[in-house]
Order: sequence, then C-alpha cells, then structure tokens
Amino acid sequence: MKKGFIFDLDGVIVDTAKYHFLAWQNLASSLGISFSEEQNEQLKGVSRVRSLEKILEWGNTSISQEEFNRLMTEKNEEYLVYISKMDATEILQGVPEVLNYLKLKEQGIALGSASKNARIILEKVHLQNMFDVIVDGTNVSKAKPDPEVFVNGAQELNISPKDCIVFEDSVAGIQAANAADMISIGIGDATILHEADYIFNDFTEIKEEFINQLITTIK
Repeated sequence: MKKGFIFDLDGVIVDTAKYHFLAWQNLASSLGISFSEEQNEQLKGVSRVRSLEKILEWGNTSISQEEFNRLMTEKNEEYLVYISKMDATEILQGVPEVLNYLKLKEQGIALGSASKNARIILEKVHLQNMFDVIVDGTNVSKAKPDPEVFVNGAQELNISPKDCIVFEDSVAGIQAANAADMISIGIGDATILHEADYIFNDFTEIKEEFINQLITTIK
C-alpha cells in the first residue's frame, strides 16, 4: 500500500522556531511591544501576515499598511540571515531515519509548510531530494488551520487525503490535518497537541513497526 506522509518544516524537520522568535522579538521591541516565548508558540504554523497582526494586537498598536509591509520585509531579511548559516547538523534527531525508511518502503513524501523559505532551508540542510512534493507558503493562500497546504500536498502526491499522514508541531497544523481528514501526528508537548491522533516527543520515538502500522491501516 502507498500512503502519503506530509511533514511540516519548522519544529518538525528543523528547529527554525528559535530564529523566528529572535526576529519577531526584535521587531516587537522596535515597536515597544514585549514578546515572550509563550506568545511565539502561538505563531507556530501561522503565516507571516497573521503573525504580525497578532503581535500588533497583543501590543494594542496600529500602524500604516506601508509600515506593516516594511516590517514584514525586515523580519524576513533578518530571518534569512539566520537560516543562511544553517547546515545538516540542524536536522532534528530521528528525522533522517524516518525519511530514509519511508523512501525504502516507497511511500509518498511531501512537505507541507507555511514557510516561504522552505526550499532554501531544505537545500541548506541537504534534504530537498527526500521529498517528492514541496508545498510551501508560495503555493497556498490560506494559512493553517485551513487544510489547504495539506490538501494540495495530497493532490500533488496523487494520494487520497484519508491515506495521508501529517507530522506537525503546532496546534494550527494538527487542526489543519484533522480538517483534511488525515491522520495527525503531533511532535512535541502532549498537553498542547492533544487534538492529534498520535503524539511523540520527537522522531527518535517513532519506530519502524509504527510506520508499518500507518502504511497498512485503512482509515
């Protein structure tokens, strides 16, 4: 049986959340808004536009559209400086083993990320050839929890959504996978990702037997 395995990027394959946090924190500080790691958690899986809107809401601050666009560009430029220094050492533990096993089993593998920099990051960490399909922020118009990014991934893999499995570290991403009628696997804190069908702390906990179970199970 062939299933579609769709991976989020930030916090699932690589830990770029720390770079987003630094860039958003600097932006917020320039506006006189305090920005915590807890608030940063709420931006996981959320588009850049919506993230800035939320920061402005938290700071009870309004700015012109011109200033809004300028800040989004500045944030992205700072983030790009951080990721330009990435290499394969930043791949999260256990991820290569899972990807290699899925390749061995000839399963469909897709990336489903809100990031517009996904292709750059995959190239930096030398994983771009592991994915049959890449759907990122340049291909979708609706942010998670809308399921568009995962539905598009399934379509490009030519695999039915009910035969797809999504790996996510954000609440919005889990909700998007569930809305797409896919099996959702949370990577991270079980108290936060409790809406997922399965939850693991990281990929080192995902064994070949579990992957085989996913491949052979009919939803």
